[in-house]
Amino acid sequence: MSEPRGASPAAPGAPVADYFDGRSARARRVALHVADGALHLRGEGVARAVPLGSVRWPERSRHGACVAHLDGGGSLHACEAAAWDAWADSIGQRDAWVVRAQQSWRALALAVLLLAGVAAAGYLWGLPWAARALVHAVPASVDAALGESAYRSLSARLLGPSRLPPGEQQRLREAFEAALRRAYPGGDAPPHRVLFHAGRIGPNAFALPGGTIVMTDELVKRVDGNAEVVVGVLAHELGHVEQRHGMRMLVQGALLAAAANLAFGDFSSWLAAAPVLLGQAGYSRDAEREADRAAIRILRAAGLSPLALGRFFEGMATERDASAGGLAIAFASHPADAERIRAFRDAARP
Repeated sequence: MSEPRGASPAAPGAPVADYFDGRSARARRVALHVADGALHLRGEGVARAVPLGSVRWPERSRHGACVAHLDGGGSLHACEAAAWDAWADSIGQRDAWVVRAQQSWRALALAVLLLAGVAAAGYLWGLPWAARALVHAVPASVDAALGESAYRSLSARLLGPSRLPPGEQQRLREAFEAALRRAYPGGDAPPHRVLFHAGRIGPNAFALPGGTIVMTDELVKRVDGNAEVVVGVLAHELGHVEQRHGMRMLVQGALLAAAANLAFGDFSSWLAAAPVLLGQAGYSRDAEREADRAAIRILRAAGLSPLALGRFFEGMATERDASAGGLAIAFASHPADAERIRAFRDAARP
């Protein structure tokens, strides 16, 4: 293409661009030239000098047009991206560090690693910390209301009246309360109630927000009514109550769901739910470890050996290995049997 009439000679390799003045849709072809700290535009009816510092240069791009924005609403459009970038280099135009980082695979890899690290740290430590902070602001009455609602639902669907003799239930409750009086000499044990039920959940025990602890008849029979083991299991569940794990799980689940929805939007409900389920399992293992430590503390304060719980879990592990169905109390979210057994055995040593 020939040089437009009246235009000063363009620098070697300088691109020819379409100039839009910002007032009309008409494009005018101009030649570009840099001199005296200004970008000079020369073309048919165009003679303009723009200070280089006021030009908003486009980022490098392998495809598409390059668009440089000028003060006053004007712009330059160049279709040859490679030629434009080469010319920009020749006049000393340097990309911002962000643009240079975007063009570097090393910088991109580092950014991905840093993002993954930040996400993992938030997932492992940030969310649990935020949940604890939020739970502190939730009144205990909310735990009680949620726990009562959950208990009614479970009673209607999974739990039936206990078949244990009332005297047996009373004996186990009294053994637990005696242990708590020694573990909490100031009478500051968490509010709780112990309920026995038969049901369709097998040998199990669980704590609900607010202090309701349910133990099934099947679990009592599994340990032949051994008061030390029952006290240990109930102490474990009281640890959940004391740490408000039920409420923390609800808050963490809500935070994880919010984060998953931000990341995945409505693309897939399964993708949004998967991180929540995985996160809840991980946090549940941490909560189980805390509850195990509470059980050890209560048993030792009451003068009972944590070894009873260690043997209990040994027996459960053996029985689960021999059974395809396993035991209902040993959820996947619990720590590994070997880890728990070792913790109880270590705590039983003088």
